This record gives sequence, structure tokens and C-alpha cells, in this order.
Amino acid sequence: MGDRYEERTSRIDGAKVWSLTVDPGSVHPVLPDGCMDLLWIGGRLLVAGPDTHAEPPSGPGGGGTYTGIRFAPGTAPALLGVPAHELRDRRVALADLWPALLVRELTERVAGSADPGAALEDIAARRAADAEPPDQAMRAVAAQLDSGRSVERTAHTVGLGARQLHRRSLAAFGYGPKTLARVLRLQRALALVRSGMPYAEAALAAGCADQAHLAREMRDLAGTTLTAYFAAP
Repeated sequence: MGDRYEERTSRIDGAKVWSLTVDPGSVHPVLPDGCMDLLWIGGRLLVAGPDTHAEPPSGPGGGGTYTGIRFAPGTAPALLGVPAHELRDRRVALADLWPALLVRELTERVAGSADPGAALEDIAARRAADAEPPDQAMRAVAAQLDSGRSVERTAHTVGLGARQLHRRSLAAFGYGPKTLARVLRLQRALALVRSGMPYAEAALAAGCADQAHLAREMRDLAGTTLTAYFAAP
């Protein structure tokens, strides 16, 4: 059959609805991306917190389908009702965060849907309508860092001191702004390599000092090398 990944833009601002169908024996490590996800895996609703290193996917044994909605950096904590740092490097049942009766109803709704991704999107949209809006300053921080701005310039632009920026970043992203900047820079570099750009050029374009710098970041954050990562199916 072959593994298959599909993704579309969500009506939730900045979010993506995705699905991954994998063959038995396939390995799909999840690299840090600064995001949090609401997941439908093996008949369960889960939340994936922000990662600081590559995580093995938690899914149905022997292959199967993963479905999720990936929220833009800094937007999920308000919707889920929990600071991001409490979920850092964790996968937790939604029932650990929301009332069990509600989660049972939502689980039945997703299980009975012909399109689990659309059902997840509906859950997120209804929740967002009743929740406090995301921290807009932190959304601006994520956008600035993703554009390659330094943490110092970003703090100045949004009018926050170093301590306040760090504290609010922990709640919004799960880690401090310097870690988020590294994660977003790595994702920029990987996207450039996927587009066909050589490693050295991608490293410089993404904001690394050189290819060796990108290689170190790949080992630290992804636990692998560029060559091994792009050689994988």
C-alpha cells in the first residue's frame, strides 16, 4: 500500500488538519516543531505536547491511521486550558485535561464520523468559541522568531523584558524563546532541503552559521543526521 500523508489548512486560525496512514513496520519519528496537536489514534483522543527532541509516534501497532489537528505555536494552551510547559515532551489522554463525560461524548462523535479530521476540527472550533483567545503577544513572538529575528530583537519588538518573555513563552510554547527559535530554524532548514536546496545553502538561508551548525542542531533536536533523515522513506 505504501505510507500516505495528507494535510489541509484548517478553519482554525493557523492550524492544519492532517492524516498519516502507515504500513506495518513503518517508523515515523515526530520532530520538534513548536506546535501542539489534538490526536485521534486507535480510537482514543490524545494531546501531543510541544517536543524538545524527536519522539516515536504513539499509534496503532502493526500500522494504521493517525489523524490530528496541529495548532500554530502559542495557540493551543488557551484552547486546551493548560499551560504548554505542563505537556512538554508528553502525550496525554484528553480525558486527563477535560471532564471524562465530555471526552466520552467527543470520542463517540469522532468514532462515528466518516471524516475524523473534520470531527477533530469541529471539537477545536467549538472549544475555541468558548475559550479565552490565545496570547496575541506570544503569537507575534512566534512569527518574529520564525522569520529569523533574534530573541533580543523579538523581545524589544513586542515590548517584553527577558524574564517576562521567558515566563510567557513557557506557558505558550512549552519552553523558552531560545529553544523555540532553534526548533523553528531547524524546521525552516528541513523545508528548504525538501525543496531541493543543498544542505550548506539551506543552513545559511535558515539562519545557521554554516552546515556544521545545522548538523549539530539536527543531532541535538532530532537525534539523527541530515543524511539519515532524508534517506528514510
